[in-house]
Amino acid sequence: MSETIVYGFPRSTFVNIVRLVLTHKDVAYRFEDLEPVMGRSEHLALHPFNRVPIFRHGDFTVYETRAIVGYIDEVFAGARLTPQNPHARARMNQWIGVVDSYVYPYMIHHVTHERLVFPELGIASDEKVVAHALPKVENALVTIERELADGRDYFLGSELSIADFYLLPSTFAFSLTEEGKAMYPKFPAFCRWRERMESLPTTQKLRAILPPREPIAHAREWAKSHRPRY
Repeated sequence: MSETIVYGFPRSTFVNIVRLVLTHKDVAYRFEDLEPVMGRSEHLALHPFNRVPIFRHGDFTVYETRAIVGYIDEVFAGARLTPQNPHARARMNQWIGVVDSYVYPYMIHHVTHERLVFPELGIASDEKVVAHALPKVENALVTIERELADGRDYFLGSELSIADFYLLPSTFAFSLTEEGKAMYPKFPAFCRWRERMESLPTTQKLRAILPPREPIAHAREWAKSHRPRY
């Protein structure tokens, strides 16, 4: 059997999307923690754009989360997370794009980094970054609430899809901030979806093997290289 490896660091939002999908499909894999070599030649040989995750299956290596989870869902056995219906598949890809473009950048890259990641390293929060992001986070939550307001279990209805696992890690990390704790109760349908997702055996199984949350050492470089400026 070809070896399956996920490369990244444990607290990465996008790494945990991949790990959720692998866990849900009951795929055995090895996790390679790149934290000690992030940004160095060993890492850049796997991902020339200095990001994670990277996925290896035998002699095939691929990066970019959307490409990885699509490959996993197609190649490995288990319940399919990609619908066959073209309308449903388009809707799933729409929500994946929403996470990439409108959820992750503001929930995580703006607020969670400023409230959790940087302070854990002794770097003060930039309140301008947080203030810029919060209306955009709220707009994303309003949109998600409207989608789920009909009482459906998941984004595409009664069946899980990649879209659900794609959104979950961002919403988990944001829930740890004071802004998330204050904002989430305004969106009851979204909160019911989150509770359902957090209760899944898949989610609980992955949470059980993750290490304790520790400061992200290489994030010191983020404060210089790609922190938003307003």
